[in-house]
Amino acid sequence: MDTLPQVTLPQDGAPQSSLSGGFALAIDAMGGDHAPESILDGIEIAAERHPKARLLLVGDEVRLGALLSRRSRAARICAIRHAPDAIPGDMKPTAALRVRHSSMRVAIDAVAAGEAAGVVSAGNTGALLALGKVVLKTLPEIDRPALAALGPSARGDVVLLDLGANVACDARNLVEFAIMGDSFARAVLGLTDPSIGLLNVGSEELKGDDRVRQAAEMLRESVLGANFRGFVEGHDITAGTVDIIVTDGFTGNVALKTGEGAFKLFGSLLKQVFTSSLTAKLGYLLARPALERLREFMDPRRYNGAVLVGLNGVVVKSHGGTDAQGFAHAVDTAMDMVTHRFNERIRESAATLPPRGRVAAAEPGVNAR
Repeated sequence: MDTLPQVTLPQDGAPQSSLSGGFALAIDAMGGDHAPESILDGIEIAAERHPKARLLLVGDEVRLGALLSRRSRAARICAIRHAPDAIPGDMKPTAALRVRHSSMRVAIDAVAAGEAAGVVSAGNTGALLALGKVVLKTLPEIDRPALAALGPSARGDVVLLDLGANVACDARNLVEFAIMGDSFARAVLGLTDPSIGLLNVGSEELKGDDRVRQAAEMLRESVLGANFRGFVEGHDITAGTVDIIVTDGFTGNVALKTGEGAFKLFGSLLKQVFTSSLTAKLGYLLARPALERLREFMDPRRYNGAVLVGLNGVVVKSHGGTDAQGFAHAVDTAMDMVTHRFNERIRESAATLPPRGRVAAAEPGVNAR
């Protein structure tokens, strides 16, 4: 790895840190649709919640310095590292790997060098996944990293993974995803014993293919066995039946996009209903306080920040089009993870799994009704 560029500190002196040594997070300040302004605005908000954090902003030193000078809270916790390049949103991951001095690459290099515990980027998703895997490498006990995120349910937030990092995977991968989801729920949601379910075509034990039934058997015999609730179905995601829902990346991504589409449809239908007549508009005025609470609950900014779990470092992907509030939530997620032994828990639990190949064959499955 190339020698990392020097750090420029704000004019009022070095930021303080609640973590021993280095920076808590490296921020790709040039990634995203509205960077770097929205990134700095988000950090200004996050700085109020994390006044003792220490963040490394990576990007155009001149632009970042000017923006930081007008944001006093962010200036107190941030330093700047210059990176001359930025990865465009349409650049292929293979091409992004060759841009050695992009803001995203330099931020990830800081994590690899031990200067920062995690990285947050609103940039190119494919590039971030590729750079994370290539530069940071996978934890020794984990075969494949997964993409995890929070979503709303009737009983509070729910963890869903994998959301697209692995289109195909085996039973052992699913068990490892469950372990990583358990650590995620403990770090970000503060749960002490999060419940786990495997997404399947039915909740009965004989439903599904060999892979999910083997994974279920392995989970029952693992350190997570007491919290494993068996198979869950698609409707259980929003019902909040369990705290963590585990599936392969193909199914998880379809579920995620379906949920996003359903929420957009619901919002569109509400707007149509309450603007359809004068009576409906009057009804909206009466229902407005309740609708505002519903809007806040369903606000996608609250769930901004998908995490590539299973790497030697925390990698959080913010939505590229989010605003300052959304990016601040992504920073919150990353801070929760670096301060709550996230990777240590993963390694401890994964180390208890039997070696690969020692998995009992599952009984023949039953198709969905």
